[in-house]
Amino acid sequence: MKSVDHWPKHFYLIASGKSGRAHSTSRESMGSKAFNLLRMTNIGLPVPPALVIGTHYTLFPDTCLDAVFSVGLAALQEAAGLTFGDARQPLIVSVRSGAPVSMPGMMETLLNIGLCDMTLPGLLRQTGNPRLVWDAYRRLIASYGEVVAGLPAAVFDDEIDRVTHGGDERQLDFKQLRDLTRHFLLLYQQHAGVAFPQDVNEQLAGAIRAVFASWHAEKAQVYRQLNQIDAAMGTAVTIQRMVFGNAGGHSGAGVGFTRDPVTGERHMWVDFLVNAQGEDIVSGRRNAHGHQVLASVAPDAWHKLEESAQALEHEFADMQDIEFTVQDGLLYLLQTRSGKRTALAAARIALDLMDEGLIDAATAAQRTRELKEKDIGTMRLASHRDPYSEANPLARAVPASQGAVSGEIALDSERVVARAGEGAAVILVRQDAETSDISALECAAGLLTQRGARTAHAAVVERQLGKVCLVGCAALRIDLAARTICLGEVALAEGDVITLDGNDGAIYLGAVSAVMVPDQTLLERLRALRKLTDADHHRKHKK
Repeated sequence: MKSVDHWPKHFYLIASGKSGRAHSTSRESMGSKAFNLLRMTNIGLPVPPALVIGTHYTLFPDTCLDAVFSVGLAALQEAAGLTFGDARQPLIVSVRSGAPVSMPGMMETLLNIGLCDMTLPGLLRQTGNPRLVWDAYRRLIASYGEVVAGLPAAVFDDEIDRVTHGGDERQLDFKQLRDLTRHFLLLYQQHAGVAFPQDVNEQLAGAIRAVFASWHAEKAQVYRQLNQIDAAMGTAVTIQRMVFGNAGGHSGAGVGFTRDPVTGERHMWVDFLVNAQGEDIVSGRRNAHGHQVLASVAPDAWHKLEESAQALEHEFADMQDIEFTVQDGLLYLLQTRSGKRTALAAARIALDLMDEGLIDAATAAQRTRELKEKDIGTMRLASHRDPYSEANPLARAVPASQGAVSGEIALDSERVVARAGEGAAVILVRQDAETSDISALECAAGLLTQRGARTAHAAVVERQLGKVCLVGCAALRIDLAARTICLGEVALAEGDVITLDGNDGAIYLGAVSAVMVPDQTLLERLRALRKLTDADHHRKHKK
């Protein structure tokens, strides 16, 4: 490794027991995601080694490439014990964004960079798993085509549907995945006008440029405007050794909250998908399972995740949102950040952390200062007042946030924005929970999706916004051409009114009245905190 004196400015190496940084680290310079990876590594948690390109390069991404290939990549290779582009022991990496503040799902991530025809046999020798290798390669071609080459996702999704007849491609064997990958290569060349890059350095450079460019994407700009985030801060790019959740039955990908982000209760809240990669969950295109599945297929990884959750709460003194991968039963942590939460959860978590001694009263008061007492409760259907809620629901889905709301069906963002602008309560109904709908997520009263997990980025955003969100509704079918949906046996047109009950996942026909049920115990605790801190402030002011 180059000495610290020769280390590139605004570059950082994250690796257990190693250092390759010439300048001091900060959340502003290396982005929140990488800064937290560094903190996790420093307290001994299992984090794959990573090279970080600082936020300084956001406007001039090409100026970092010489340093990436001349110095940075060599340091990452040494830390990983693998070589990028090597035919026998290839280093395969992810390329991820990471601003100084959390912007879930607003920028791009690319996985499996470094796979090509030459390195594929080497990864096969490393893993002994032909299915993993062909699955990772076809994922790379599709994601690179979409993110870097700008191809429509449907180019590859339609081919998957053709091969699987609408089923789950995780059921394909390695021969079917090999054939699918070869067809993907042909589709890429046909639609992009050039062949998929077999030069791994070209792949990496393209991925870095694309991730930096995603800082300027429309959905990222809208999110920054909605959350008063300074566009000048930029994003970092993290190049990290891949771990593979698609390695078989004892592997998978997951997202976990160290406490319930809806209610704030002190228990793990986990979505997990066996034999999958992380984008399968956070993209909103997949349903997921709870922690019970993780505990059954990889019990040691589940116990390690529970231990890690406690360590992270002590390190960060807040509820954490963790992204993780399990490969062959071993846990790897890929991200942690303070978790987005409802107002109810914000109050309970701050008060509980204070009672547990992780934060003081002043910090708890600061974290709850903007909360309004009217929001410390749960919207519930007024079943004793309204005959609709006595009827059987049309369907059920997985609740990603609590509450109840009625609104007219809208099938795209434009309809949501237009009708909300006219004063209507609107529910966005989609196949997938996607962050590309950010403008609509802000305007809609609720979100209902056919697919998606509670921890998909779009569901995270809706929960933060205090909106009702139901995902993974198996009974939902959408006909965009006809502008209609079916919920079970009932056909509805765009503009018809439905009610979402985020407390139990039920979906009802028509409008159902709802009432706010306050959490009196929590309100009393919050008032006591405010009374205490107000008294302390008054006492200090008097002095």
